[in-house]
Amino acid sequence: MSILLKKVWETMSTRLLSSSSTCYSDTDDQRKRNLDLMYEESDDLYNKYCCLTSTIGAFDKIPSDIFHQILKFLGPKESAKLTLVCKSWKLLVSDNRLWVFFLQNFNTHDYSTWDSIVFAEKHLRSGYPLLPPHQSPHLSFMSIYGQRSELTGSVIIDGGTGYCKFGWSKYASPSGRSATFLEFGNIESPMYSRLRHFFATIYSRMQVKPSGQPIIVSIPISQSHGTDSGKAARRQLKETIHQVLFDMNVPAVCAINQATLALYAARRTSGIVVNIGFNVTSVVPILRGKVMRDVGVEVVELGASKLTGFLKEKMQQKNMRFGSLYTVRTLKENLCYVAADYEEALSKNKQASFKVAGEGWFTLSEECFQTGEILFQPQLGGVNTIGLHHAIALCMNRCQAAEATVDGGWFKTVVLAGGTACLLGLPERLDKELQSLLTSSLSEGLRVLPPAYGAESAWFGAKTISNMSTFCETWCVTKKQFRRKSRRSFISSW
Repeated sequence: MSILLKKVWETMSTRLLSSSSTCYSDTDDQRKRNLDLMYEESDDLYNKYCCLTSTIGAFDKIPSDIFHQILKFLGPKESAKLTLVCKSWKLLVSDNRLWVFFLQNFNTHDYSTWDSIVFAEKHLRSGYPLLPPHQSPHLSFMSIYGQRSELTGSVIIDGGTGYCKFGWSKYASPSGRSATFLEFGNIESPMYSRLRHFFATIYSRMQVKPSGQPIIVSIPISQSHGTDSGKAARRQLKETIHQVLFDMNVPAVCAINQATLALYAARRTSGIVVNIGFNVTSVVPILRGKVMRDVGVEVVELGASKLTGFLKEKMQQKNMRFGSLYTVRTLKENLCYVAADYEEALSKNKQASFKVAGEGWFTLSEECFQTGEILFQPQLGGVNTIGLHHAIALCMNRCQAAEATVDGGWFKTVVLAGGTACLLGLPERLDKELQSLLTSSLSEGLRVLPPAYGAESAWFGAKTISNMSTFCETWCVTKKQFRRKSRRSFISSW
């Protein structure tokens, strides 16, 4: 111990400043509020420490701030051992501020951001149904650090009708991406065999055995209506997914819809998720993690494929030659945007160019903003449906009329999801259109949030859950539990 203290004192003058700045350099207001909540029970820690009976002589007189620098110098494992020395040291070692520092600086076993860790452990650790905010338990980050460090990681499969993203929960991003060869919502074809082939292919590409780790699967919103037939279709889909995976010897399964995962990726538990998928766009009201199907899920027959097809037609009309739809999609993702004012954009006649590998340069003019405009004026693309802003306004009006909770503003947060939702200018244009459509009581406090992680928001929402300290206990279903669950409770979160 004396050698340790000597080393600490030799480096204290330089490490004190660097450690403090590392732990408290954050200037983001929300992060500070989160930290304040977590520290609220540790402000009187030193007073409690001083009141305890001294058991190890002079070492008990080390000031708490110096002691914390010693613990930071030691690291998580050695610090945890000091809880056995005496009650006073155990109290100081368990201080949340210390373990916040360790989670921020020693959490190298996964790539979760600090914000996502705080959100998950504070709001999601109880599992579904989510607890109201005022019932959130006090967090012990010492315990959380230990539990998270023991997680082996989970397989994440974010399967959509267009593309599938898959990888390990411990990775910084999905490790693979492929075109989805499975239409999840089609219940007329043999579902079991297609799902089995789908999951077997993903496991083969990841080169892992299904029996080695839990899996979290994101499911597109399908059969969105709340009728008996819709409920039966969702039940059949979810039961078949679990049955297939348990037949493949997967130890535990967590299946959640994409909209809810995208909401979690944005660090929200309630709001309206606008998920622009491959074929359709779903406007999904979610309250405390539950899809409010009684309120209604709006489905707009507009998706990424329609925008790509529209741009393709425009390019063909101008005799632009391109090799494949991949080229068109690349141009859409890099040149297209949503104009704040469509008529004004038409009058400016601007041009933009982009070089596609293997095909050369392409120059687009009005196509750059006309492609995204069909989200608001579907008739431009030959689609007979309402605009995206009208669908969101309808959903918000129904949420207000439903009076589902005393918190009247839960549906005023609109979270965008999907690759097409990444178009520049879309959040601002949606906000502008909604402000003109909604009453003042609805538009006040309205927030339109861009995709938290671009086209991979659902995957990162799954990552947030699967790296949580209580993931397996509170979010996963084992084969034994699956057989015991009633059908009614099994689909309650869908």
